[in-house]
Amino acid sequence: MPPSAIAYAELYVTDDREASGFLIDSLGFVPLAVAGPATGDHDHRSTVLRSGEVTLVVTQALRPRTAVARHVEEHGDSIADLAFSCDDVQSCFDRALLAGAAGLQRPTPSLLRGQDTWFASVSGFGDVRHTLIAASDDRTVRLPPDRDWALLPAATDPAAPRPVLDHVAVCLAAGTLRRTAEFYEAAFDMPFYSSEYIEVGDHAMDSVVVRSAGSGITLTLIEPDDTRVPGQINQFLHAHNGPGVQHLAFLVDDIVGSVRALGDRGVAFLRTPGAYYDLLTERVSDMADAIADLRETNVLADRDEWGYLLQIFTRSPYPRGTLFFEYIQRNGARGFGSSNIKALYEAVEREREVAGR
Repeated sequence: MPPSAIAYAELYVTDDREASGFLIDSLGFVPLAVAGPATGDHDHRSTVLRSGEVTLVVTQALRPRTAVARHVEEHGDSIADLAFSCDDVQSCFDRALLAGAAGLQRPTPSLLRGQDTWFASVSGFGDVRHTLIAASDDRTVRLPPDRDWALLPAATDPAAPRPVLDHVAVCLAAGTLRRTAEFYEAAFDMPFYSSEYIEVGDHAMDSVVVRSAGSGITLTLIEPDDTRVPGQINQFLHAHNGPGVQHLAFLVDDIVGSVRALGDRGVAFLRTPGAYYDLLTERVSDMADAIADLRETNVLADRDEWGYLLQIFTRSPYPRGTLFFEYIQRNGARGFGSSNIKALYEAVEREREVAGR
């Protein structure tokens, strides 16, 4: 069986305490487990964090010239691993290799004490890898199986949003979009779902969405049109020094309430010009009563044939701007329409111009 869900995303960072502090204090994640010298790993220190159904792992190198240290030097603070849950790790590993992935770790028993499962690791896009881990039958959090962990006391943050991972946006080098999409279908049974070519002023980008059969994994793959003026995708590729995860999108039930709660915690979101909301009633006519709340919170809106969605994007908290976060609320909407992607592009372009990046 192919991968069914993203088990966790692992960030390699310069300062794990600062990075974890942002996720805990600002976004409402809760620490579940730690690994490092006390658990036998003297090269790295890691923390597993959870919010809703989203699991993130934050890892810092403790010694130079390790894989973690080299990744951060090369790519900045960024996603290094998107781990996939699989019913059969061996078959997922074999299929990925047949499709052209590099085998980074052959199927191996878990190193976590008390976890009688197997894991493997294969290459994905750029330097991002996919750890393949056994799916959990009881929806419990699967800790990364390539190290041992010390569990922390159970805790919750009732004031924080409880999101689901809606999709992962990936920036690719120009000319690689189609073959990357084909690779994910062949390697992981994530077929083509939709595509958009978006023009914003002198900039343009092309995108393809690939999605697993049960919608547990959705990747939005994006490449710049290198025949046009360089824009935000080119800027990310330069800052990240190659392909990588641009943002993680968190699905919430009440985006306006979530944005207000997150704003109270100090989260900085991209701002939207007032003129956008002056025209919004014409685009989404049945949302007139909600315009004031959307304007106040800078939330964007889009509609497709199934319904509408609301979304907003955080500013990147990382020095090189190598990752940010999206919050999204779906009210029937299923797709990734051109207005939706264009809104993201325009919002980030405004932020980039203001920052002079």
